[in-house]
Amino acid sequence: MRKLRGLWLLSVVLLLVSCSMSAKSDKPAENEATSAGEVLSLDKAAFLSKVFNYEKNGTNWVYEGDKPCIIDFYADWCGPCRQVAPILKELALQYKDEIIVYKINVDKEQELAAAFGIRSIPTFLFIPKDEKPRISMGALPREEFVKQIDTFLLKKK
Repeated sequence: MRKLRGLWLLSVVLLLVSCSMSAKSDKPAENEATSAGEVLSLDKAAFLSKVFNYEKNGTNWVYEGDKPCIIDFYADWCGPCRQVAPILKELALQYKDEIIVYKINVDKEQELAAAFGIRSIPTFLFIPKDEKPRISMGALPREEFVKQIDTFLLKKK
C-alpha cells in the first residue's frame, strides 16, 4: 500500500512539473517586444526588416525604421557593455516616443557584427531617420548619449 501511495504521489508531482514546464509565458520574447521604452534584441531577420536590409540594398543605406534608433553591439561577458546597459534602458524609457533602442549580441549574431566591421565592444550605431548612421566605439557616459540623441538623431539643438 505504501509503495502504491508513493508511486501515485510521484506520478502527480511529475505531471505537475511537466505541465508547468510546457505552459507558455504571457511575456513576449525579447526580440518580439512591442511596447515603447524597452531595449529590444535584434537577430538577423529582425535587423533586415526593422533597420537595414543589406542583402537587398547592398551598400546603399536605406533605413527601414519609422523612428531614429541606437543599436548597441554588445556581449554578455563584456564589463563595459554591462555598465552601459542600464543607461540605455533608462534612455529607452526617457525617449520612448522619439527613438528606439536595440541591442545585438555579437557572439550570437556574428554576421551582423561583421557586416558593420565591429571589432571592439561596446560599439554603438546612431541611426537618424533620413541620414547615414554614425558609429561610436567604447562605453559612453550618459551625457554623450543624450547629446547624440538630441543633436544627431532628433535635431533638437
